[in-house]
Amino acid sequence: MFVLDSEAKSVTLESGVVRKVKGYLDDLMLAELHWKAGQVGALHTHPHRQCTYVLSGSFESTVEGETKVLRAGDCVYTAADQVHGLVALEDGAILDIFTPMREDFIG
Repeated sequence: MFVLDSEAKSVTLESGVVRKVKGYLDDLMLAELHWKAGQVGALHTHPHRQCTYVLSGSFESTVEGETKVLRAGDCVYTAADQVHGLVALEDGAILDIFTPMREDFIG
C-alpha cells in the first residue's frame, strides 16, 4: 500500500495537535503528528503497544512516572496499558507506530 502525504487526511485533535494516519494493516499503524510548543498529550493508557519517534523539535515524554526529554532522532517505547503522555517543549513532529492498529483513529 502506498500513502501519499497529499492524500492523507489531517485531523486536528482537541489539544490542537494535528494527526495524519499514514497507513495501517490489522496489526500495524503509522501516524504523523505535528505539535506546537506547549501542547499536551495528557497522560493516558490504551491496549496498543506504541513506539514514538521524534522527527523534529523536543518533547517531554512520561512513561509510568519516568520523564525524559526527547529530541530529533530519539524514540520511546510504550507497552500496552502503560500510563504515558507527551508535552511539546517546542514546535515539532513525531511518528507514532502502533500494534495492533488503532481503530479509533479511522472512520
